[in-house]
Amino acid sequence: MKTVISKTKIEEKVEDIASRISEDYKKEGVVLVCNLKGAFIFLADLCRKITAPVSVDFIATTSYKGTRSSGDVRIIKDLKMEVRDRHILLVEDIVDTGYTLEYIIGYLKLHHPKSVKVCTLLDKKCKREIEVPIDYTGFVIGDTFVVGYGLDYNERYRELDYIAEYEG
Repeated sequence: MKTVISKTKIEEKVEDIASRISEDYKKEGVVLVCNLKGAFIFLADLCRKITAPVSVDFIATTSYKGTRSSGDVRIIKDLKMEVRDRHILLVEDIVDTGYTLEYIIGYLKLHHPKSVKVCTLLDKKCKREIEVPIDYTGFVIGDTFVVGYGLDYNERYRELDYIAEYEG
């Protein structure tokens, strides 16, 4: 597999994003909502670097079959934490078409938070079919299927500490 983003570049970007989040939420804190499974490693590294008060919760959605999004988004694990009147920062691994993100944002707003913002490690803008707000972006990537740093292909390669192009 060909490395697309090195461990060092990821570490530097996580530090930068965490610094901006820390500044933005230093007064009121934030609930980091991780969309499982792909974003869990990014979330772990990110929350350790944020200096603002943070709480963490998880949701899980499904929309992928193999290397393609089916467009049919379902929540398969719900929040456990009360988020009413709290700031939510949705932590994503990758945003491509925008359908999953649009669905999750709409769902989170049903919980009446103070705000909902989005942080993604990877943004595949070239695949965007609907516009969605992204407040913190790690890297913009092209139309390639990537694995590592939490991202998988059929539950493999999540453990890589870098991001690589999958050459199945």
